[in-house]
Amino acid sequence: MKLKKPSLSFWQIFNMNVGFLGIQYSFGLQQTAINPIFLYLGAPEDMLPILNIAGPVTGLIIQPIIGAMSDKTWSNRWGRRKPYFLIGALMGSLCLFVFPHSPILWFAVGLLWLLDVGNNMAMEPYRAFVGDKLPEKQLSMGYQMQSLFVGAGILLANGSIVLFQYWFGGESVESAGVIPQWLYYSFYIGAFLSLTTILWSVFKTPEIPPSDKELADINAIKALPISQRISQPFSEIAEAIKKMPKFMWKIGAVYLFQWYALFIYWQFTTPLFKLTLGFSTSEAASQAAKMSLTYNIVTMVVALALVPLTLRFGGKKIYAISLIGTAIALFSIPYISDPMLVLAPMVLFGIGWAAMMGIPYTMVSKIVPQDKRGVYMGILNMMIVIPMFIQTLTFGPIYKYLLGGNAINAMLFAGVFFAIAAFLAFRLNESKSIIEE
Repeated sequence: MKLKKPSLSFWQIFNMNVGFLGIQYSFGLQQTAINPIFLYLGAPEDMLPILNIAGPVTGLIIQPIIGAMSDKTWSNRWGRRKPYFLIGALMGSLCLFVFPHSPILWFAVGLLWLLDVGNNMAMEPYRAFVGDKLPEKQLSMGYQMQSLFVGAGILLANGSIVLFQYWFGGESVESAGVIPQWLYYSFYIGAFLSLTTILWSVFKTPEIPPSDKELADINAIKALPISQRISQPFSEIAEAIKKMPKFMWKIGAVYLFQWYALFIYWQFTTPLFKLTLGFSTSEAASQAAKMSLTYNIVTMVVALALVPLTLRFGGKKIYAISLIGTAIALFSIPYISDPMLVLAPMVLFGIGWAAMMGIPYTMVSKIVPQDKRGVYMGILNMMIVIPMFIQTLTFGPIYKYLLGGNAINAMLFAGVFFAIAAFLAFRLNESKSIIEE
């Protein structure tokens, strides 16, 4: 029997999602600032994919495990999901503070691993947290509100990079092995936001206590020997995958191409602008930040506007059309040589990003059982990181040998993958059914 949940006001939904701002600010820095730091510290371009393998690997391991563990956690003081995203936010905050002080490439790579552990530990329970709190009729609003904060967090991250580069980077001369001082400030802001925004949501939003049956299951697990308690999340994940609805397998096929392409875009935007606009690394990194700034402004504007559209036309159609728009954006970018005009395709990219960060979570949250929401959200996020993992292993050689080490070809390759993702999204079959225990 499904628990009847009270409807929340707009501001209650807003407050519960504020913590996503800090998490996504951190991800915004990863999209725009981490790869330039690797380049500053001497990394060759064809090594960028493998240096980013931390995100996929930690996401693949951390998210489903934390999801399964949080399903079976309850504290009268801290709740179910909150302990995990508090610990993750603290880890992320410390890593962001230290990151710009990396003395050598491999120190920065090691810190990225720790940062990704923290970010994944915070983000996965947050997805389940929204599903726990909201009735089905408000799920679309809840996840699109998260999409709004995705845009806001990345917007702030990239806006800070653009501003600090403009204020403090104009006179700087690039030196091999040295991270510019102007990049430090964006990371300091991230360290502050990572923790404070999570604390806002923790103190503003109480969790719904588990039912008597759920509490009995949680206490039964606490009574198990330590070896069985350690193995329990892995058993939960295996069982959930075995019973996973066909719809989630189809989403996985869409995600394979979508997230492979996104990782290419984030890794090769800076090299692309060095080639197409003739920019230095600092100038290209700033232009990449402007691109991200633009599409995340669009994401913020359209995120909530997608709610009535998905209710009227269905999530599948809006999602698939948004992916077509993203493909068109990536096909356009390499052929625009004006630094202002090249921002125009980001309108389509921003609409796509708003849909990607909200609609699939809404569709999946409707078809999974309440007491397994954490583990299924973890599995959905596995479907994000597996394509990223494949990309980090395969795209370096593809870029070097098949695409001629040319960032223009890399961007076109990503556009083709988005077009394939759109075709597969049209084949999704939305369902209202809930998996029976």
